[in-house]
Amino acid sequence: MRLQTDSRGQDLYIYLSGELDECSVKEMRALADRTIDEHAGYSRAIFNLAGVKFMDSTAIGFLIGRYKRLKRYGVQMLLEAPDRNADKILSMSGIYTLMPRI
Repeated sequence: MRLQTDSRGQDLYIYLSGELDECSVKEMRALADRTIDEHAGYSRAIFNLAGVKFMDSTAIGFLIGRYKRLKRYGVQMLLEAPDRNADKILSMSGIYTLMPRI
C-alpha cells in the first residue's frame, strides 16, 4: 500500500494505491494521520481511491477513523475515483453519507 499527497489551493489530495486491508491498514493509518496533522489548515481532504486494487471491511474502519480526525480540524473529507468493486462496498456501508463521492 502506498500513500502520496498533493495540494491544490485549499484542497489536500491523498492518493492511496495497492491493497487496503488488515495487513496494510496499520501502516496506512499512521501515514494518513501524520499527513492530516501536517495539513490541518486545509478546507477539504480528498481521498483518491483510483489506485486501490482491493479493499475489505477494514478499509471502512480506516476511512471512518480518518473522517473523525479530519472533522476535529474542521476539514471536510471526500472520496474520489473508487473502482467498481470498492464503490459497491462503500455504497453498501453507507459511508457516502459521511464523506461524499466526487
